[in-house]
Amino acid sequence: MTIRPNVLSIVLAGGEGKRLMPLTADRAKPAVPFGGTYRLIDFVLSNLANSDLTKICVLTQYKSHSLDRHISVTWRMSTMLGSYVTSVPAQQRTGKQWFMGSADAIYQSMNLINDEDPEYVVVFGADNIYRMDVEKMVEAHIDSGLDCTIAGIRVPRAEASAFGIIDAAADGKIERFLEKPSDPPGLPDSPEESYASMGNYVFTRSAFVEALVADAEDNKSRHDMGGNIIPNFVAAGQAQVYDFTMNNVPGSTDKDRNYWRDVGTIEAYHAAHMDLVSVDPEFNLYNRKWPIWTSQAQLPGAKFTLRGTAEDSIVSNGCIISGGDVDRSVLSPNVMVDKWARIEESVIYSGCRIGRNAVIRRAILDKGVIVPDGVEIGTNPDHDRARGFYVESGITVVPKNFKVPGNW
Repeated sequence: MTIRPNVLSIVLAGGEGKRLMPLTADRAKPAVPFGGTYRLIDFVLSNLANSDLTKICVLTQYKSHSLDRHISVTWRMSTMLGSYVTSVPAQQRTGKQWFMGSADAIYQSMNLINDEDPEYVVVFGADNIYRMDVEKMVEAHIDSGLDCTIAGIRVPRAEASAFGIIDAAADGKIERFLEKPSDPPGLPDSPEESYASMGNYVFTRSAFVEALVADAEDNKSRHDMGGNIIPNFVAAGQAQVYDFTMNNVPGSTDKDRNYWRDVGTIEAYHAAHMDLVSVDPEFNLYNRKWPIWTSQAQLPGAKFTLRGTAEDSIVSNGCIISGGDVDRSVLSPNVMVDKWARIEESVIYSGCRIGRNAVIRRAILDKGVIVPDGVEIGTNPDHDRARGFYVESGITVVPKNFKVPGNW
């Protein structure tokens, strides 16, 4: 029997998620619902679990209650073979301060590495939408003999200035790591494409610990993984890029292979939902060979009455569409849509109630929103702002449990 290396996975889930306000007003960004029944963190945890990397620590900090609860209720694995998913809050182990950056979060949690004693450490973010066989990236890291491997996704060079960019030689060794460069370098085999960092890393444990300790002692450092730790590995000639396009998971389609979305803004979050709902989706949630795992609400199947319809949409369990029409939208569990209501290109969270003749267009409704009869949301941005809604890039967001006023 082949002895597999001991790998510890650390998921960074402590960010504030300010750009997703008001969806993050009452929850951590990785706990934001997605795709009807999931949370954002389910995607990275599913990728790790499907890759048979089942020693996972999730580092949390801001507004973490719903995230901690979701992890404790959903992500239970058999402990017989040493598997676990554990939520680890900021503990002030190194002094009277909270996490000062992503690298500091790991440094302050060094006991996790010491206790597990791994040969390699995987460090992934918690809030992107993608499928990835992480074990293949770990194998590429081991084969390279280098101390650091960074996952890179190919993006058009004309759009690459919005990302952290990896400038790598033809053999994959990284020569420069550039933060949002005005003139991004092209790839050796594709001059009109650049490697954007996915924020996913694999490290050799000994070198990683040394880098974290040195960074903690540097008073000028921002203690950031992408801003400080990675450039130091690059400068030492110890970093390589892992081409995400080479990572094909079982069951992927030609269309959704290599799909990766950063959903850090309201516009990107909404767009990622629209990627789910077409007949041939940009990202296929129905891949049974590489499932996205979560806990499902114990509710009956969706019900359609009085000629209620849903077209190019995801309608979760417990929903009742009673004479209304849903088009290119995602409905979480336990949503009620009354007669003659119309929902278009929208994301509706659980527990929402949509009244008769109401219109919801290009909107996101957080949990528990009740829309009175005849009210329109998303059809007039000025009216939406006047009612206390948040409007960004033509998308209206109604906060959690908001009491929507009637027509006025």
